[in-house]
Amino acid sequence: MAGFLIKRLLQAIFVVVAVTLIVSFAIRLTGDPALMLSQGAGSITEEDLARIRESLGLNQPFLVQYTDFMLGLFSLDFGRSFLGGTQVSTLIGNALPATLMLAFASMFVSIVISIPLGIKAAISRGKWPDQVIRILSLVGLSFPNFWLAIMLVLLLSITFRLLPPSGMTGIENFIMPAITMGVILTATNVRLVRTSMLETLQSQYIMVARAKGLSENVVLYKHALRNCAIPLVTYFGLQFGNLLGGIVVVELVFNWPGMGTLAFDAVGGRDYPVLQAVITVLSIMIVGVNLLVDIAYGLIDPRIRTE
Repeated sequence: MAGFLIKRLLQAIFVVVAVTLIVSFAIRLTGDPALMLSQGAGSITEEDLARIRESLGLNQPFLVQYTDFMLGLFSLDFGRSFLGGTQVSTLIGNALPATLMLAFASMFVSIVISIPLGIKAAISRGKWPDQVIRILSLVGLSFPNFWLAIMLVLLLSITFRLLPPSGMTGIENFIMPAITMGVILTATNVRLVRTSMLETLQSQYIMVARAKGLSENVVLYKHALRNCAIPLVTYFGLQFGNLLGGIVVVELVFNWPGMGTLAFDAVGGRDYPVLQAVITVLSIMIVGVNLLVDIAYGLIDPRIRTE
C-alpha cells in the first residue's frame, strides 16, 4: 500500500507543477496589467508604465516570477492583488469556504436523490418507473445550469418571494444554488447508478443472497450497492472535481461570494496574482480529490494496489 500511495502522490505533484506552469504562462498572454491600472490617469509615458511594471514585479523574467510564486505557494503567500493591494491569501480564504460549502451541498442533493432513483430504475427495468426516471434524467441533462438558475430566481424569488435571490447570509441562500447544481449532477448520476446496479444484480452472488431468504433491502443496499461502489466512488470523486471548476456560472447568477466570482473579477481586471492563485488552489483541490479517489480504490479493491 505504501508504494501505491507514493506513486499516486508523485503523479499528483507532477500534475500540479505542470498545471501551475501552464497557467502562469497563459495568464501573461492576456494583456498588460500596467495598461489596465493606468487607465483614467491621463497621459501615461513608457517610463510610467515601466515603473508600474517594476512595482508589480512584472519586469522580472517569467521563470523568476514563476519560481517566486511556487516558493510562496508553500507558505500560502500568493502576493498582493494588483487592484486593491489586499493579500491574495486573504481573498482566497474568504472565498474558498463559500465555494466548498456550495459544492458539498450540491453533491449531497445529487447523491441523496440519484442513488434511490437509480436503484428504483434498475429493479424496475423496462417498467414505467424505469421509463419515467430515464426520461426525467434526460430532461435534466438538457438544462443548462445558468438557465435553470435564472428560472429558479424568477420563480422562487421574484414570483413567489419564497427565497432570497442572491448572497450568502443564511441557510435559505443555499437552496437554489444547491438545487441548480444538484439537478444537473443528478441527471447523470441516476443513469450511472442504474447501469452499475443492473450489472451487479445479474451477478451470481446476488442470486445466492436472494436464495438465502435475505430481504430485498439487504440484497440491494448491503450487497449490490456495496459491490458496485468502485465506479460510483470514481465518478462521484471526479464529478466533485469538475464541480469545483464549473461552479463559476452559478456563483455569478446568485452573486455567491466564492472562488468563481473572485476569478471572474480578476479576469476583468487582469489581476494576475488573484487569478493565478484561484486556478492553482482549485487545481490542487481537483488533483487532491482524484488522489483520494485512487486511495479509496486501493482500500476497496486490494488488487488495484499492484497496478
